[in-house]
Amino acid sequence: MKLFTEHPATVGETYGQHFSSALSFSLAMLGAGLACLVHAIFPFWCVTTGSDTVRRLHARMVTHRHRDPALHVAGDGSPDHNG
Repeated sequence: MKLFTEHPATVGETYGQHFSSALSFSLAMLGAGLACLVHAIFPFWCVTTGSDTVRRLHARMVTHRHRDPALHVAGDGSPDHNG
């Protein structure tokens, strides 16, 4: 069970909260990726969809996150003070 709860706990979430958030990010990224593919073929379509999605996801993940920095640890297990 620890495998499913350890990382979510480092960002102040339960497994279910983390699943929901990660799923919403993955769906947004898949949609943006498809829009970029369409844009590659038809450069006049989906002109800003990819970059708009990146900005929106960055704001959700980095700019507006609400987590306790004391709970976050780096990949090596040491405290991550980069927020």
